[in-house]
Amino acid sequence: MAELHNRKAEKAVAKDTTPTLKELKDAIPKECFESSAVTSLLYLARDILYCAILTVAAFQIHRIPSLPLRIIAWATYGFFQGCVGTGIWILAHECGHGAFSPNQKLNDFVGWAGHSFLMVPYFSWKITHARHHRYTGHMEKDTVYVPWTDEDLAKKKNVRIEQLKHLTEETPIVSFLQLIGHQLFGWQIYLFLNATAGTKSLPEGAGKMGPANHFNFMGPLFTGSQRVSIALSDLGLLIMGSILYYASTQIGGWNVVLLYFIPYLWVHHWLIAITYLQHTHPELPHYTAEAWTYTKGALATVDRTIGFIGRHFFHEIIDYHVVHHLFSRIPFYKAEEATRAIQPLLGEQYHESKDESFLYSLMTTFRKCIYVSANGSSQPGVLHFVRAEDTN
Repeated sequence: MAELHNRKAEKAVAKDTTPTLKELKDAIPKECFESSAVTSLLYLARDILYCAILTVAAFQIHRIPSLPLRIIAWATYGFFQGCVGTGIWILAHECGHGAFSPNQKLNDFVGWAGHSFLMVPYFSWKITHARHHRYTGHMEKDTVYVPWTDEDLAKKKNVRIEQLKHLTEETPIVSFLQLIGHQLFGWQIYLFLNATAGTKSLPEGAGKMGPANHFNFMGPLFTGSQRVSIALSDLGLLIMGSILYYASTQIGGWNVVLLYFIPYLWVHHWLIAITYLQHTHPELPHYTAEAWTYTKGALATVDRTIGFIGRHFFHEIIDYHVVHHLFSRIPFYKAEEATRAIQPLLGEQYHESKDESFLYSLMTTFRKCIYVSANGSSQPGVLHFVRAEDTN
């Protein structure tokens, strides 16, 4: 696995040389924090135009006389429509952070419409995602991708900690099948089961009725004041579900599968891959409650790249994620400038991994980054992933 640029990050953490949030904010030009409704809406219009063009083209695929060519055409459509859908998802994500425009009502309407179109509960996600940003890297309070500790995983597997190294020695086919499941169902499992959240990530004053999922407005994920918003999220899903059902009665269920659900799978593949790799790398630390701070947690993320697809279709959310975690109201089209501004201050604490294929990183990271440990850390409360070569 490729090393992060600036390998001395752990040494920097040990010296506690983390810049303050104010120092980082002061280094960024003020205009980077200013969003434009016109600019954001133009990006949204572009993505909607892409979506419409691809849909119109897909309705002509049946005219292709060759079955193999029709299969290739549908596969090509599904991939590119999935890229466009991911872009729309990311723009709705901007809305959730208030970075789409200065008008929060516009943000919430566009975000609700965009995410509902993609069968995502907008307000539910917005609330739990805000907690993720508030507690990134916190081993108890982060809401997503909290890794196992060596002690907890050994207890779960009923083995000694020294035996955990065998978990990194699974056969490639087993790891590959687990990765496929992760990519196909990881998002849905998170929505329904609140999977990978920390043990203390539930808010105080939340409901008590039913499971902790993103659709239950009476459940433990949300407080009483948030119930109307969650109900609106559910309403958006019901409206979109009804539209899809009606479409299936008009053009057939298989056409709806090809036109909508195959791209839907691509969207959630990209969503899971992007968020997973932004927060998972052998060099990234995780923190106990005693060692965690907001700034340290935000810096426990990594900027990656996927080339043209990431920069054009995915609105650079992969390329400049560190600054997004520090200041989530910076719009994506100003994230590069903001990143360049803070890099000199961060120095060795800026994490970047752009020398390795994105999909290759997904496979190797999923296989190697299984659990974290405080053993060998130079600072109390800082945990790192244990790699196979570290346990032999």
